[in-house]
Amino acid sequence: MGDRRIALVTGASKGIGAAIAAGLAKDGFDIWINYRKDHDAAEQVKKIVKETGRQCRLLPFDVADPDATQNVLYPLLEKETPDILVNNAGCNRDLLMIWMSQQDWKDVLSVSLDGFFQITKGVIMGMLRKRKGRIINIVSTSGQCGMPGQVNYSTAKAGLIGATKALAAEVAKRNILVNAVSPGFIETEMIKDVPKDKVLPLIPLQRFGTADEVANVVRFLSSDSASYITGQVIGVNGGIYM
Repeated sequence: MGDRRIALVTGASKGIGAAIAAGLAKDGFDIWINYRKDHDAAEQVKKIVKETGRQCRLLPFDVADPDATQNVLYPLLEKETPDILVNNAGCNRDLLMIWMSQQDWKDVLSVSLDGFFQITKGVIMGMLRKRKGRIINIVSTSGQCGMPGQVNYSTAKAGLIGATKALAAEVAKRNILVNAVSPGFIETEMIKDVPKDKVLPLIPLQRFGTADEVANVVRFLSSDSASYITGQVIGVNGGIYM
């Protein structure tokens, strides 16, 4: 049990989160999968993880809900500390700001920012005691350059970039590395309504990315090869933002 390594991935029942969970399992991590409500999808990811020979624990709760986070996650953290935390949970409510409701604003910020705070605060105490750990926040090109129709989402992801850099500075002395991975247009449910004919010409590589291409960067940042990288934002965007 001394060699057991754990990765906690939030929002991991589908898309980029599922690809990250599967990739880290291949790299030898047991996986804790957080998700909100899609039990069937989470079970599918669990099956993929177990096929690699790793253990998998499902943690159904809403990261934006502090009570649910404390009830489900914190009792586990009293016994074990994940070696890797991937804050991937996010949501979008795309609208021009003039039509955006207070709820559209709050929901998007709460999942990205409150979720980051609640999960990371719980995990980081154990990492500080162990004097090691990796925290990887999944942000977005939208948080680096701004996207019309996404004032709430751009704000949330830009905030997470700032949090990444500040936390990296706080915990570096304890050998905890904090970085962000910033996907552009990735083939997932989140871009199902994106007009391909308008967007593809804007991407130098002339294609959308895959969830595995994002997961591969997370796997690198979780590895021994990335031991001198902290406070960075690494884009996986086909060149749409440089």
